[in-house]
Order: sequence, then C-alpha cells, then structure tokens
Amino acid sequence: MDFRLLSKQLGIVALLIGGAMVLALPWASPALGIRKHLAYEGTLAFETGGFVALLLSIAVCGLVGGLLMYLGRGSQGKLFRKEAMAVVGLSWVLATVLGALPYYFSGTCRGYMDEDETKTVRMHIVDCLFESQSGFSTTGATVLTQLEDPELVPHCILFWRSMTHFLGGLGIIVLFVVILGQGSAGKALMRAEMPGPTKEGSTPRMQDTALLFAFTYCGLNLALAIILWVMGLSLFDALCHAFGTMATGGFSTYNASVGHFDSAAIDSVIILFMILAGTNFTLLFYLICLRPKKVVGDIEWRVYMSVIAGITVAVIVVGLMDGDFTGLSEALQKGMFQVVSIMTTTGYCTDDFDGWSHFGRGVLFMLMFVGGCAGSTGGGMKVIRHILFGKILRLEVEQAYHPSVVRPLRLGGKAVEDPELRKNILVYFALVLAIFMFSWIFVITFEPDATWGDESQHKLVDSASSVAATLNNIGPGLGTVGATRNYAHFSWWSKSLFLWLMMLGRLELFSILVLFAPGFWRSR
Repeated sequence: MDFRLLSKQLGIVALLIGGAMVLALPWASPALGIRKHLAYEGTLAFETGGFVALLLSIAVCGLVGGLLMYLGRGSQGKLFRKEAMAVVGLSWVLATVLGALPYYFSGTCRGYMDEDETKTVRMHIVDCLFESQSGFSTTGATVLTQLEDPELVPHCILFWRSMTHFLGGLGIIVLFVVILGQGSAGKALMRAEMPGPTKEGSTPRMQDTALLFAFTYCGLNLALAIILWVMGLSLFDALCHAFGTMATGGFSTYNASVGHFDSAAIDSVIILFMILAGTNFTLLFYLICLRPKKVVGDIEWRVYMSVIAGITVAVIVVGLMDGDFTGLSEALQKGMFQVVSIMTTTGYCTDDFDGWSHFGRGVLFMLMFVGGCAGSTGGGMKVIRHILFGKILRLEVEQAYHPSVVRPLRLGGKAVEDPELRKNILVYFALVLAIFMFSWIFVITFEPDATWGDESQHKLVDSASSVAATLNNIGPGLGTVGATRNYAHFSWWSKSLFLWLMMLGRLELFSILVLFAPGFWRSR
C-alpha cells in the first residue's frame, strides 16, 4: 500500500468537501433563507451561529486537506486497484467526519420523544456523524425533528444537509475524476465507487464516463429546481428538494416531507424525476440524444418500470379494498408516490404508509431490497442483480435434473462472458443477507425496549425495518422509523451501526469491508 499516495488523494477530497461548504454560506442571510410557506412565523435574522460554524468547518477541511497533501508530497506512484479501493472507502469515512462539523459547531438541535412529547437537545457527535453519512450516502434517515425552526436548525445548515445529498448522489470520487481526470487511476476509482455490477455503455475513457454522468445529473437537478421554483416553491426549497430527488436521498426542509406542499402537481413532477433518478444514467443520456429505442430495449429498465407499475396497481387495488385510501384519486396520488419513493430508495413521503394494511407495508418492505438500476443514483441491491439472480437460480434448478446440460448465463438475449459474474452475484446476495441478519440481531439485543415504548411488541419488525432502511439507503422504514418518525430515539451504538450500514449500502459492501481486512494494508 502506497500510504503517501493515499494521503495525497485524501487531501484533495478534504479540500473538495471544504469548497462545497462555501456554497451553503449565503443561505445564512434572511434574504435568501426565508421560505415562502410560512412554516415559521418568528423573526428571521442573519444566522451568525450557522455562518460561523460553516467557516470553522471550512477552515478545518483546509487544514486537514493541507496536512494530508503535505504528508503525500512528492508521491508519483501509480494508483492500483488496492489503493483505489482504499481511496474510495477512506474518502467516504473522511467526508462523513468533515461533513458532520457544521452540525456540531452550530449547535443544531435534534428531537426526541418523551411521554409523547417532542423535545429538543443539542446534537451529540454520533448524531452529527449519522446525519452527515445519511446525507452523503443519500439515505435520508434523520435525527432532526424541528426543521421548520431556524433557531434550532439554521437555514444554511439545512442547505449544507441537502448539499451532502447532491455530492453523495454525484459521488465524491466521480467529482474527483471529473475535475482531475486521473487517467487509468480514474478507471480504478470509478469502478470502486459507481453502483451496479455492470457498466455497459460506458465510454472508453473514465473521465468521459464521469463527465457524462455529472452532466446528466447536474442538468436534471437544475431542470427540477427550475420547475419546482416556477410551481411556487421558494428557491431554497426548490434547490433542496431537487437535490434530494435526483440523489434519491429524501432530505426535506419540512417535517412533513413533500406532503407539506399538499399538491398533486408537485407530487407528479417529483414522481417523474424519482423514476429518472433510478434509471441508468447512460440510458438517460441516450434519451437526451433522442435514442429512445436504447432505453426501451434495455432489459433492466423494462423490469424496473414493470415492477413500479405492477406494485403500484397492487397497492392501489388492495389499499382501496382495505381502506388505506379514501378514493381512487388519493390512491393514485399517494400510492404511486410511496411505491416510487421506496423503489428508487428516495424516501420522500406524502402519506403515513405505516398506517396502511399489512399487504401495503409488506410490499414496501420488500421493495427496500430491490432498488433502482445499475449506474443510477438509486440505492438498494439493484434491479439487474435480481434479474441475474433469477436466471442463475433457474439454471441451477435445471442442472439439478439435467446435470450434463451446460447453458450459458444470458442477459438481453446475449451470453454473459464474465465467468466470475455468477459467483459475484451469489456472494453479494449472501453478504447482504448476512449483514442484515447480524445487524438485526445486534439491534434487538442491545437496543433497550424503551426505544419502542408502548410499541415494544413490534420490536422484531421495527428493528428489521430500521436495518433494511439504512443498509439499502431508503431512510424511512416501518413503525418506530416510519414516515412520521425518525432515528433520534435510538441509542448511540445503534446509530453508529446504522452509520456503517448506510456507507456499506452506498458503496455496495466491498470498498468498506476491505478496510477491515489486515491483509489489505500489507505491502504487495
């Protein structure tokens, strides 16, 4: 392991994080920070505490970045696969720590429930790390409950919170490669960070791939922000909700999430852009280039849309039968929104789906393990992996009664040439299952029953939901972490576990797991 080279690369990441914080500074001004929906009726003033906190955080990022660059000075080594994985994994750890500083320095307050009453207390360092990683991993799980009170959560800190979604959705390393190129090293970095088992359609040069991804991502963010602004949202809300939508993150500026706006038109626009965010960005580029046949011909996209359509119809039909909705119009609006939000791992809410029937809640829980397409900003296990897993399972069943028959694994009518793919898919599913089970047992063992209060009889289901929602980068889950609740009431050790689960889910396990392997750090 070339530690000097590693230090130099991490120093650049620290400086990029500090530079991004600068964009949150202007929102400390009341002229920019006022939101038009009058959720807060107090007197708004310049947010000195949040502004100073951001300045201090920027200074720390500069000092850390400068120190790491100094330690890595003169490094001319080549970035091999091992160093690339270390850069990616440690970059996300470093980003989590640095991204937590604005919350900590500003004294931002989180909430907790005490005898059915919401109270506030300053964020603990674990809360700050949790909120930071939730933003960068585009999970959207939160410990904040007083979003509409700038005295407790300053606007500039809220904007930084949404900025972490923007950076995480784009990818810290994608941004790194866009700016610096890195040549063959960029290829290793991109492969370690970008989600999904395949990169079909990628351009030969990884900087071109990064530029394509960044261009499409930023363009869609800008388009959505403008549309929401024209529809009546303040510039602040429009930008924050655009960041949360296109990153499939789900951080809102209101406690009621998107449901605060109570607008079918806004819901419809966000549904459309959530679907786009969960689509492979290479396909979106083809769509921009007026080549829709490339999109329609992609098997993963067809399955992705079919699952959304099928589950939406099932939720609407069963929901109407079970009384989850008052009528067809509400069923269409709220049912489709929640299905798309969970499927794409965005986590925005317009309805308290925790009050739905067992079927509706069960289907949403199942969707947590599906996710978006490979090469999108969506989290989860990815649709393409489920397609391949089904094909592998069918081949294994056939071989059980026809052991002499050897059939190739085919995808979209073409044989898959990668001999390691079958093993990789099976290993990935096994790892996700193992991590989910061990994390679930950890939470139900060490988390006190007081966390669930009168709902302690649902501890098994609710703890499984919290693990699934963080591991798959969803955000809200069922029960105690449902649409109207958050993660503030969990103990610090459970939040620490969730923090790592969010990072594992965003980087698809291996770039984080290798950091704990002693042999990974040894010299070649």
